[in-house]
Amino acid sequence: MRIFVIGAGQVGTTIVEALHEAHDLTVIDLDPARLEPLAYRFDISTIEGNGASRTVLTDAALTGADLLIACTSRDEANLVAAMIAKGISPQTTTLVRTTNPEYLEVWREGQLDVDFIVSSEEETAQAIARSVAVPAARQTDVFAEGQVQMVELDVSDASSAAVVGPPLREARLPEDGRVASIIRGEEMILPGGDDVLRPGDRIVVIGSPAAAQAWGRLIAPDTGTVTDVVIWGAGRAGTAVARLLLEQEIGVRLIEASRERARTVAEQLPGARVYHATGIDPDFLERERIRDAQVGVFAMRDDMKNHYAATLAKVHGLGFTIAIVHEPAAAEVFERAGVDVTVNPRQVTAEEMVRFAHDPRTQQVTMLEGDRFEVLDITTRPGGEFVGMTFREMPIRGALIGAIVRDGKAIFPRSDEVLRAGDRAIIFTESSRVGEVERSL
Repeated sequence: MRIFVIGAGQVGTTIVEALHEAHDLTVIDLDPARLEPLAYRFDISTIEGNGASRTVLTDAALTGADLLIACTSRDEANLVAAMIAKGISPQTTTLVRTTNPEYLEVWREGQLDVDFIVSSEEETAQAIARSVAVPAARQTDVFAEGQVQMVELDVSDASSAAVVGPPLREARLPEDGRVASIIRGEEMILPGGDDVLRPGDRIVVIGSPAAAQAWGRLIAPDTGTVTDVVIWGAGRAGTAVARLLLEQEIGVRLIEASRERARTVAEQLPGARVYHATGIDPDFLERERIRDAQVGVFAMRDDMKNHYAATLAKVHGLGFTIAIVHEPAAAEVFERAGVDVTVNPRQVTAEEMVRFAHDPRTQQVTMLEGDRFEVLDITTRPGGEFVGMTFREMPIRGALIGAIVRDGKAIFPRSDEVLRAGDRAIIFTESSRVGEVERSL
């Protein structure tokens, strides 16, 4: 594909890292200091200029491009760039990043002439809500309209002896779930029946939502069903998370430092309990028994505030914490401080945008471990190399199919199951092998 990326910030860089090997990329940005590292690290073209300028896009030879991704931090610039691109090259698919839910709503009503819009707030809220559902998971995602779930879990000394120690073929494992990968340090293992889980391993499980939750309880036995979540920050991200959780009938408490914002959100979300407080007052944390919540979500706009509030809440007994981080380097700092899960809005936005550059049969992409690995949802085609094979016969080439969806129903295949054309395969693979996997299917 010929792909133009407008914006060389964190989202644009993540997209380039994921796509540069398989596609012809051109990146446009006003800041040469952002373009130079990309040009140095990757075999791509860069243009210093305004991506929302018709002159710049015309001079860049946009005509005939397959995809334009507008992912700067300025919503209006992204929209203008995409609409100008449509005028120059009508056949080019346009994809826009936005942080304003109103633009997403207007686009869904058909009032914006762009092909696709990805909302950072919506993607972030969905990622957090999925983590709340399986609080033991470092990362989780759902596929096939919620029928299949992927969870990434850390095995520890506290994990159940039912799954840690015995060979996998002898272990008492949840039905409808499969260990797709064992990540042991820098090594990645596609497990067989003789492999053994050890404390310190990180595993990727693909299965039904029930199996994902069962695995979570085995790996972290002290986690249970979530009924009470406290959210620090009632901005766009915090209220989006609250709205999703309330729809799932999970109790929500919101903490907001601005009196006016707290009042507004209380009116918008009558099912939530809203506090006008900073959330970093020890007396408040004790008085409101914040430690009794199963999950705390830290959704303020400032990484340092989220870090301090999460650490303080942990000190006061809150068991599981999820924090939004805006700077990539902050994620490791948060995790070393004991924050259980971090969600980077730019990262989850980039993941959603990357799938549009995959084979058109690929419906969804999830990146793991800094994009060392991916989970793909791809529909098999007639004539595919693996089509017609049983799962026992399939060669292992750095990839493993954890589930298939056939006639709208999820199947968690056994070794004698045959892969058919038209099946949707939920497959774990090394990112460097994505192109090979797509061709094989």
